[in-house]
Amino acid sequence: MLKPLLTLFTALWLAPLAADTYTPGQPVQAKFKDLALPFLEQHCFDCHDNDTQKGDLNLSELTAVDETNAATWKSVWAQIALEEMPPKKKTQPPVIDRLHFSDWIIGELQTAMKDKGGFQAHKDPKKANFVDHDLLFGKLPDGIQLTPTSSPARIWRVTPQEHITRLNELINTEPKYDPANPGLRTHGDAVPTNHGGELKLYFGVDNILSVVGGTVAYATAVKSVPVVLSSARKTGLKNYPDFYTVNSAEATQILGKAEDILQFMAYGPLSLVGMKEQITDDPKTYDKVKPPGDLRGLPTAIVYSTKVLRPLTPVYDLMKEPDVTDESLRAAVDHLFEALTFRPPNKAESDSYLQVVKDSIAKVGKEDGVFMGLSSIFLDRDALFRPELVENGKPDERGRVMLQDWELGLAVNHALRYLKPDEPLCRAIIDGRMKTRDDVQREVTRMLADDSIRKPRILQFFRDYFDYDLAGYICKDAKALAATGISNKGTSHYEAMFDATASTDRLIEMALEKDKNVLKELLTTQQVVATKKDNTYFGAIRSNEAPAQAEAAKQKPAPIIALETKIAELEAQLKSKPADSKTQKSLDQQRQLLKVAEKRFDKTNRAPKRAGSDKAIVAEANLQGPATFARVGHKSFGAGSLKPERILATAPEGQRLGILTHPAWLVSQSDAMDNHAIHRGIWIRERLLGGGIPDVPITVDAQLPAEPENTLRERMRVTKADYCWTCHQKMDPLGLPFEMYNHAGLFRTTELGKPVNTTGEIIDSGDPKLDGPVANALEMITKLANSQRVEQVFVRHAFRFWMGRNETLNDAPILQAAHTAYRNNGGSMKALITSLLTSDAFLYRKVERAPN
Repeated sequence: MLKPLLTLFTALWLAPLAADTYTPGQPVQAKFKDLALPFLEQHCFDCHDNDTQKGDLNLSELTAVDETNAATWKSVWAQIALEEMPPKKKTQPPVIDRLHFSDWIIGELQTAMKDKGGFQAHKDPKKANFVDHDLLFGKLPDGIQLTPTSSPARIWRVTPQEHITRLNELINTEPKYDPANPGLRTHGDAVPTNHGGELKLYFGVDNILSVVGGTVAYATAVKSVPVVLSSARKTGLKNYPDFYTVNSAEATQILGKAEDILQFMAYGPLSLVGMKEQITDDPKTYDKVKPPGDLRGLPTAIVYSTKVLRPLTPVYDLMKEPDVTDESLRAAVDHLFEALTFRPPNKAESDSYLQVVKDSIAKVGKEDGVFMGLSSIFLDRDALFRPELVENGKPDERGRVMLQDWELGLAVNHALRYLKPDEPLCRAIIDGRMKTRDDVQREVTRMLADDSIRKPRILQFFRDYFDYDLAGYICKDAKALAATGISNKGTSHYEAMFDATASTDRLIEMALEKDKNVLKELLTTQQVVATKKDNTYFGAIRSNEAPAQAEAAKQKPAPIIALETKIAELEAQLKSKPADSKTQKSLDQQRQLLKVAEKRFDKTNRAPKRAGSDKAIVAEANLQGPATFARVGHKSFGAGSLKPERILATAPEGQRLGILTHPAWLVSQSDAMDNHAIHRGIWIRERLLGGGIPDVPITVDAQLPAEPENTLRERMRVTKADYCWTCHQKMDPLGLPFEMYNHAGLFRTTELGKPVNTTGEIIDSGDPKLDGPVANALEMITKLANSQRVEQVFVRHAFRFWMGRNETLNDAPILQAAHTAYRNNGGSMKALITSLLTSDAFLYRKVERAPN
């Protein structure tokens, strides 16, 4: 009797709360017993009290938030925010009550964990979908009052790609944009990874004439600067200022590389060699004076030309002259400061660094002192971070301050580019014409319209969004890779995957050039940018031959059977006469012959036949089309370097549809041995449908059974257990349709000799028109590509990328305006970006106060 009365009392007590107003971002000041406990009693205790404890969770024992129960409260927050609880069949709490309760949990977790590493899960881009999509794009219920939005005052650490591109500007001269060859690498593009997947910049590679020892010597002798700054996450959006600092180890590495860079700026290849004879335009001259011994892997293995291919800067001028003047020192300081921070130093900054260099020279002399003193500029705050602190602006009535001058100009520049602002933007900042929304509109429109201005940040958004750039980093089991029909020799597969990433980059850029229905085009295009190897990767497994070949592999040939029979006879003879040395010798010989025969049989009959052979299990695609180019990095491993040549082809009809069916994406969403249907399903749920998946409880052993005789779908039966299916039903049916491809990305109709089951289902998408069964990945992609909801979710991800934070309900008008701009301009990415960069969320900053 007590429980029903308590429930009735709670319902009556909570009734007025539903009529209260809710202002997003406003702290919820309430105690556990006044807000949280009544909510739990009304909506949660039916399933999670002392009597029921569904999922082994008893919330009736849950107390106010503290560090010991923080994990439980975090789980409660996820279930409430995602509207997973209460279950759909139960009475749902009013929207405002749910929002109040969710905000209360976040505030309490921030306070409780303040001295224990803090609580930032709600700021993680993977949790941004916890904000209700219908509230962002639909009509708000009565009682929700939005306030003009802004972003927090902050400093953004530059990304690894941006940092390495800044440093590259100091030592390499990149080609200008060529409209006739828009795919070729151009000044302003991000420094790409090399064929080994490393992000590096290389010293003097364009000057190299010859190498003693070939590729191995080249790979080990070339001096390089590897990326120092690292990303906190491998997948999804990465550039969130809340998650990055520069630690002491990174600072030490930057200092160490700074001197190498400065020496190369001053002396060029002379700073790399062991002998002056290595700098020559006649490599034969070096052959005559080459020191004795094995030079492979040593700097002395490389011969450089005398041609100057690096930028000549005031650092070069400074070290060219024997004397040092304040004028030459200041010129070097100011040039390096602007090159690293993207803005000229003020007088105090210039004077300070000038004094640092002069003090260094006084202590250790000119040669070492200049490099030591100038190295400190590489660690300037603004060389590693971009401040948006609005310390000098005037707050409006909401406490918001608009970015101005250099902060605003660099914010606009950073939104699109990795280089320092171009001359028109610099002039606008200096002339005081970067203060208003119209100023931003003017500069953004100008830069987006100019193809010669490289905009790698846009391409990085698509890399973060689609996650197609991971394929080369997925370590494949050699045997499992061979079974796909792909060569597992050396690094062939991994080079092909880094090539595939560059090809997908180029395909995206082509869609951006057209700028029409960009998302739909990328999801449904039949075009592919391809290399020769892609004839195999876009090929199909011959389903009629694979079972027969597998059966043939089980049958032993007559020579092996004969050897096994002979060995059995000799073993029987030896058993009756153990001391017969002649029989023992013959037995040993026969065993050795059998070993050789079996090895030959395994190689020629059991291993899958490669493309191009008479018995190939892969029917290659016939990819043909006009020539094009993909941007690739500088030479890094000689003959192993990536090549830019590609073709623009059409994928096989009925087998491929858009980026999600390209090997680059499919392999990125796989593991060493197989496809990863769960990850693919999560990707569809989060990136296209805007849903969220709660974190896997630490008590769950998230492993599929090791059953090589069963297909992946058969092994995934374990996810249908009651405890698992609540979450897995929202991802497994979205990922399993991609089983029409193997884990190397090849199209197939059978798996282990059985017909591949490619069916799936879209459930709880938020759009009833989307929900329902799908026959395969192509049908599912087609439905999703035509969905307005999917477009809106895409806009949400664009907002996160360019604002560097998760959206809140206060951002609803901005998101709706951005989506309208995208649709009204025919699916234009330029219109979407312009709308976002002229919004209050981009223009205004507000100082956030830490929780008490």
